[in-house]
Amino acid sequence: MLEIVDMTGGYGRADVLDHVSLRVAAGEAAALLGPNGAGKSTLMAALTATLPRRGGTLRLAGRDLSAAASHDLVAAGMALVPEGRQIFAPFTVQENLRLGAIALAGRSSLAERFDYVLRLFPRLAERTGQRAGTMSGGEPQMLAIGRALMCKPVLLLLDEPFLGLAPMIVEEIIAALRKLQRDGLTILLVEQKLDIALTCTSRAYVMLKGRLVLESTTQDLLQRRELHDLYFKLATPGPPQAATSA
Repeated sequence: MLEIVDMTGGYGRADVLDHVSLRVAAGEAAALLGPNGAGKSTLMAALTATLPRRGGTLRLAGRDLSAAASHDLVAAGMALVPEGRQIFAPFTVQENLRLGAIALAGRSSLAERFDYVLRLFPRLAERTGQRAGTMSGGEPQMLAIGRALMCKPVLLLLDEPFLGLAPMIVEEIIAALRKLQRDGLTILLVEQKLDIALTCTSRAYVMLKGRLVLESTTQDLLQRRELHDLYFKLATPGPPQAATSA
């Protein structure tokens, strides 16, 4: 579904992404792990064309979209849930969701997407007329995910979706992500917390200083007693490492 080959990019004259290559199969949920400053959010920005890519290839469902603009990527089926939610606080829940359907055609399709999202997140169904800025707890994150789903994407990118959430809300969102995967949606999850990310994905990449340094199944990572030591060792400054598979 998603294939990235030798992607580079950064800010100003500085490159952050160092020839990143990864793939996510159709219907798969994969995790991109790494400490702060590893380049994970930069990769999300490059994928969605909000940060110019300096090199490399981006394919979605077999289509070469390396030169595509952000709106073309949305039309092709890519949706991003950004770090920090970025919902429109003065707008109602319903209005925020409607904005997510900008690339969706037809009133019947719009009604179907509303129904799908509100069944996925019943809390939102109780608050459709409420202003988003007055929502509490993890509800804004549910709204951000719901808004991304309104365009009926084939690939959902989530950047730190569990940041600052209470354990009960984390469980609700994990349950929703599992339901989305059962429905055939492809997911790439950016996360720092290993214990959360590895419970709702089947494969993981670890990024350090703009490079992918490890790829493994989450089942294998969960069985490693030294998992946390490995993770923090990768985050410790040192000589460059080559990507490995486990």
